Amino acid sequence: MAIIKPNNNTISAITALPASITTGDVLQVVSANKTNSFTTTSTSFSDVTGLSVSITPSSSSNKILILVTLYMSAEASPLQAKLFRGESTELQFVQDYAVAANDYATGSSVNMSILDTPSTTSATTYKVQIASSNNGNNAKVNGRWDSGSADIGDSTITVMEIAG
Repeated sequence: MAIIKPNNNTISAITALPASITTGDVLQVVSANKTNSFTTTSTSFSDVTGLSVSITPSSSSNKILILVTLYMSAEASPLQAKLFRGESTELQFVQDYAVAANDYATGSSVNMSILDTPSTTSATTYKVQIASSNNGNNAKVNGRWDSGSADIGDSTITVMEIAG
């Protein structure tokens, strides 16, 4: 059997991984899957419990790709959702008018994606918020607003650190 010598070195002589990582490589993935429902009747945006993740970038030059699939229903149009970095940096705002009138009870899939540059190596949180379009009307994640806990899907948030 032949002895394999990576870069002409013996295995015992190799002490570290390559010094550089190719730009664009996915370095880590963190995801949260929400299986229960969340409801709000406020026109003020509220954190969706269970739809937040924290990631610690390994370099301040790396980027974070955020992918959100949010199953929502509402008593009145439009469906409204926001994506935040931390407590106050709004990254994306979505209003979904695509569902036909009177079909908001059956729900819709709201998708968000963005490539963020947090410029940090500190733990960074990404979260989803929703709001009702009319004060007092229901907006609900993962369920039909008009029928208790009827499931319409599981919502997810996935973040990936991308080498910069």
